[in-house]
Amino acid sequence: MKLAAIMTGGIETITPHASLAEAAKKMASQDIGSLPVCDQPRRVVGIITDRDITVRAVARGMDPNQTRVEDVMTRDVLSCSSDAEVEDACELMEKRQVRRLLVTGQDEVPVGIVSLGDIALCLRESQSGEVLKKVSEPD
Repeated sequence: MKLAAIMTGGIETITPHASLAEAAKKMASQDIGSLPVCDQPRRVVGIITDRDITVRAVARGMDPNQTRVEDVMTRDVLSCSSDAEVEDACELMEKRQVRRLLVTGQDEVPVGIVSLGDIALCLRESQSGEVLKKVSEPD
């Protein structure tokens, strides 16, 4: 099965120069936990999660209204093509111990996100349990 069949599409993005408060508001309004960070039209330069905002900024006393997304975002973004097989995404998630992947279309433009939850819904229970176990194992 292809990632395009199980991913969450129609994703929101944010610019690197936006404030953390803007990112948090966007996440809250969409009920999501991460946003791809794009400069220029849809070129991915990072990803910011609700955990990045909480742990890397707020817990360290940074002002969410003054701190920019680029100051706390993760720059190393893992992604898979929308035409990749779900099993390939599982392998990458297990290897890098991540719970979500950016899904890209042509020209590396972000088109969706796939999470462990998406995978759990499409794979047999034993397979999704194995992916979760491997993602959660400490290095």
